[in-house]
Amino acid sequence: MPDTGAPVPGTPAADEMAGALLDALFSQSAVGLHVLDTELRVEYVNALSDAVAPEQIVGLHFTQAYWLDDPEEAELLLRGVLDTGTPVLNQVIRGRLMAAPGPSHSLTVTVHRLDDPSGRPLGLLAAVVDVNERVKAQARAECLVSVRREVGRSLDVAATCEGLVAALVPQFADFAVVEVVDEVLRGTDPPISPLKGDVPLRRAAVRGTDSDDVVGELRRLPENTPFALAVTDLRPRLVALDEHVSWLDSDRATARLIETTGAHSLIVAPLKLHGAVLGLVSLYRQGDSEPYDAYDLTLAVTAAAHAALSIENALRYAREHVVASIVQRRLLPQHDGARIAIETAHVLLPGRNSGCWFDTIGLSGARTALIIGNVEGHGLQTAITMGQLRTVIHALAGLDLDPDEVLARLNDTADRLAIERRSLPPGDSLHRQSLKATCLYAVYDPFTRTCTMARAGHPAPVAVAPDGRPLVLDVPEGPPLFSDDSAPFATATVELDEGSLLAFLTTSLLPADRSVTTVQDALAHPERRLQELCDAIVYNLPAEAHPDGAALMLARTGVVPPDRVATWELAHDRSTPAIARTLVRDRLEGWNLGEETIEATELIVSELITNAVRYGTPPLHLRLLLDRTLTCEVHDTSPVAPHLRHARTVDEGGRGLFIVSQLATHWGTRYSTAGKALWTEQEVSAHDRS
Repeated sequence: MPDTGAPVPGTPAADEMAGALLDALFSQSAVGLHVLDTELRVEYVNALSDAVAPEQIVGLHFTQAYWLDDPEEAELLLRGVLDTGTPVLNQVIRGRLMAAPGPSHSLTVTVHRLDDPSGRPLGLLAAVVDVNERVKAQARAECLVSVRREVGRSLDVAATCEGLVAALVPQFADFAVVEVVDEVLRGTDPPISPLKGDVPLRRAAVRGTDSDDVVGELRRLPENTPFALAVTDLRPRLVALDEHVSWLDSDRATARLIETTGAHSLIVAPLKLHGAVLGLVSLYRQGDSEPYDAYDLTLAVTAAAHAALSIENALRYAREHVVASIVQRRLLPQHDGARIAIETAHVLLPGRNSGCWFDTIGLSGARTALIIGNVEGHGLQTAITMGQLRTVIHALAGLDLDPDEVLARLNDTADRLAIERRSLPPGDSLHRQSLKATCLYAVYDPFTRTCTMARAGHPAPVAVAPDGRPLVLDVPEGPPLFSDDSAPFATATVELDEGSLLAFLTTSLLPADRSVTTVQDALAHPERRLQELCDAIVYNLPAEAHPDGAALMLARTGVVPPDRVATWELAHDRSTPAIARTLVRDRLEGWNLGEETIEATELIVSELITNAVRYGTPPLHLRLLLDRTLTCEVHDTSPVAPHLRHARTVDEGGRGLFIVSQLATHWGTRYSTAGKALWTEQEVSAHDRS
């Protein structure tokens, strides 16, 4: 065997070397070393603490030498190594050396079994390392990750504050309170520091105590307290809550809280942003928890800064949402607009989206346009886009176009709006925001009891018969507005019994397959008032079914009362205008209308009939309709319509439609497959209608 220079085991030199090694290890090691016998009593130990001498520990059971949070688990761990010989490496336990001051620390324990040459267990070698600071640093890092994950996920101030206390309790604080300046919650700008003493703060979130009922309460900060100082100079405070705290005399509410919970350490951190005060975060530790230190104060300040930024974002969103919601509601119809042959009701559910809209537009011939649509997105620009589309639809509805033509021209306008948005400078935030909208346009005719519909990416209406039976409406779906799809829009016409119900909904009210059935079930009692049915649909929705907001409009179909309409088929000859004037006078006198209205209507009808006889083709029909206005309609089968001209002084003709336009409030031409109808509307006073 080569000579390595090492002492031979068992020789005096080897024993001397081993003794020196043990002396150096036990006297100079920074790790707490313990030699335990088979009864887990301490036989040898190095110097562990100035507070405890090794002689005080030798002879004690390991669980007596260390005051552990769970001594039974520690003894099982040591017994396991003694029985099996399998070492335990870096096992974390909580406790402290006997008689050492302060709370429990995090300790790592490494245990090896000591055997004699024959393999018989002699005892254990246990190395104990205080890793409390390392564990605390790791816990602070994990807590900060939790704060960044939980805080700012919502644009709701209350949810943001709840996320902050959820991230801090219990891993960093035993209980926490977040308070926000009350006027900030009401939408005003945060006040600049220093915060005046009479400014109230509202508790937005509390966690870790049984005092959850204090959420929402107001308080004013007492002077000369850590809370008041923190919002005065915008600096955090680290406070030991011991018997020497004098400021509690002026803050009895906090004194009672501390007395009830046994809190011994407090951090107060202001919620601040750009020199303004948003609120305050108060973090408490109690019982056996370690008091806060300077490192904990740094974490609290970082968490408060992140929360303040998230709260400011939520407040900015809330202010923008309020403005957008106001604009949205101002752009929607301000009254139901009762019609002679159809009844409507609606519900607008609030949410993030500000682009939902609905409308009812009276058309010629007692027809009604029923419209519902939605612009995706939220904020003021979404509401503005909705208003633009709604204005265009109003203009197109006045042209008496078919629903598919209305949507086609509306889509042309949408394309132009999209081009304008893409033309904005690249730095404009709107330049990167795409537009998408849906719309459904329907026209109900009470004389034929038909509803003609077309839709641009919008859900089809839900229909129910007068007896409560669900009706299936097969309405072809066209492409959404602002899309690249150039497919044409198509219409569907359905005949409806008097008293049928139509439900027009935005997409968020139909998130699942059973939603249509749910709506039909709510409408299965058509005898109820429409507004009650609207509410019933909302009541049947699952919670949080419409976070983006929604619009719902119901329509109950009807017919024109026979006493409000008169229709005649007239001969196609030159004597017809005189006959028509006589028929009109008799009918209007029967409706008790004034002489001025009768004379104007006679002249209008005379001119329209004369035009129809000269330029139209038979058969010829005249219809009078009394609603909020008096409508005159002349039908013939010619597709050619007369045009308004300004006749010269010497011209013998060409003044008919000009006279009509001066006497009527509105007038126009409506085309159909059977020909055309010239119509006029005249205002009728409430006295005449009665």
